[in-house]
Amino acid sequence: MAHISNIGAAKFTTLDYVPNTAANANSAAADLHALFASNSSTAIAGGADEAVEAAVVHVGNIREFPSLGTPANVVNVPVYGQATSSQVSGQSDAPTLEFTLNYVPADHASIDALRKAATRLCFRVRIADADITTDASGVMLADDSDKFADFYFFGTVASFEIAPSLSDSLQATMALTIEGDFSGPFSLTGSAYALPA
Repeated sequence: MAHISNIGAAKFTTLDYVPNTAANANSAAADLHALFASNSSTAIAGGADEAVEAAVVHVGNIREFPSLGTPANVVNVPVYGQATSSQVSGQSDAPTLEFTLNYVPADHASIDALRKAATRLCFRVRIADADITTDASGVMLADDSDKFADFYFFGTVASFEIAPSLSDSLQATMALTIEGDFSGPFSLTGSAYALPA
């Protein structure tokens, strides 16, 4: 396994989460990786065909992912005596994270329950252009052909809206809050799970 090193489509990108109520959760690569590997419950949200890693809840049937990262907040500052203003970088606002799902009520009911309870979660977006090799229990195997990038963030499910359609599949939009910044991209290189060198 390794970091993505070539241009490709992210056809196998997934969204996973585990509950995390610790107010001061560590965003170090090893701690985030261990959080997903050591959580004790196993469930699926979005289809039995989704691979299950030990204790990780996969949100299945995702139709569209949002942009990940922190958007710029450029502020124009007038300067006396200059014909044009200068620009400075201001404090960035957290991005709006809206995921569009092909809605299956039986599979996605747990997401709306998390919204109602305002449960704090640790989310992982795994960007991959190939299916990650797993064993029978869903644990990743060391396969050098698997290249992926993991991004983590903490937050809650802010809204869950269902949009019936007469000409397309039943869809839902799930908006997530974000606490702090994104951590990543992390990947496995040999036995190390870290940022690109």
